[in-house]
Amino acid sequence: MDFRFTEEQEMIRATAEAFLADASNSAAVRQAMVTEQGHDPALWQKICSEMCWQAMHIPEAYGGLGLGYVELVATLEQMGRYLFCSPFYSSVCLAANALLVAGSEQQKTEYLSQLAAGTTGTLAYTGSSGRWDADAVEAVCVADGDGYRVSGSYRYVPDGHTAQLLVIAAREQGSVGAEGISLFVLPAATAGISRQWLPTMDQTRRQAQLVFDNLPVPATALMGEAGKGWSKLATILDLATVAIAADQVGGAQQSLDMTVDYLKERVQFGRVIASYQAVKHKTADMMVKVEASRSAVYYAACIADEALAGGPLGRELAEAASIAKAYCSDTYFFNAGCGIQLHGGVGFTAEYDIQLYFKRAKSTEIFLGNGAYHRERIARGLLEAHPADGAVEALT
Repeated sequence: MDFRFTEEQEMIRATAEAFLADASNSAAVRQAMVTEQGHDPALWQKICSEMCWQAMHIPEAYGGLGLGYVELVATLEQMGRYLFCSPFYSSVCLAANALLVAGSEQQKTEYLSQLAAGTTGTLAYTGSSGRWDADAVEAVCVADGDGYRVSGSYRYVPDGHTAQLLVIAAREQGSVGAEGISLFVLPAATAGISRQWLPTMDQTRRQAQLVFDNLPVPATALMGEAGKGWSKLATILDLATVAIAADQVGGAQQSLDMTVDYLKERVQFGRVIASYQAVKHKTADMMVKVEASRSAVYYAACIADEALAGGPLGRELAEAASIAKAYCSDTYFFNAGCGIQLHGGVGFTAEYDIQLYFKRAKSTEIFLGNGAYHRERIARGLLEAHPADGAVEALT
């Protein structure tokens, strides 16, 4: 692996930074976050038609650009840096990845081309338990003739109230854990689906609740083999975890940058507070955490490329994703929290953007599992690979 950006990758990163610095400035973010849909539809269409970011890592055979996960992560980092309000994460990092990993050739041909053209989508799999593993799947599917019927509710679904395409997970009646889980893809406009926006602390990213009441689902909507979908869903979630960690790196970097800018302007006792040694030490800690997090994310992005290509290093995806998410979650929350402290009392006020990053830091920390969840996941994986004296059982 080459851990340096190519000229093309650097151009993609720089283009995303320049575009978002203007299109997703503070005024634009604040305007979008007070709407129910949570983004500017005109800006989304502009991105789809001019920037083509939504098609970035979709293969050319399905209408995409055929780029890799490193390019996607580089773009996501800049989106996190500027709190970009859009259905990009849900459509590209959830729905498109689900189709790439678990979709049939027919499903890829039909739906990936739609996503590449700007159709929005998302993934729904968690119930109300607050879990992020296989036990989070609570909706039930039962065979009904040539198709299925799905009943249950989903929560914490990114952009679930506005997405045009849904990938859902449901389990067989009476199954538990990783057993009996199936994946389905269907249009969100299907009759019988109830969708409701759920306001959250982080106003820059929308979540929703979806309710299925004995919904008939055709057999053509099934992704892969019935009841055997967890292994595919686990990979989809690992790819989504790498993507959200990239968002966290961008936010952590911006929390540092805006704090340093403020420290250079704020005068106390006749000197700018950036000149005080204790303040310098705190910002140095913030910088070190960002750089370490960025390294973890781009390594995970390289592993994600391997996983999507079926390469041998792809088997390390779960570990790499958990390392990135654990470290980036802690880093973002640390940097945003320190940013508020170093801003002083005004850091809590609505007039300053640092409080928006603090809210995004908390919401992304919890989404797909916080640092403690992923550190335990890493430990469990290591112990299962090298069991000793029943240590694996001790974690259960």
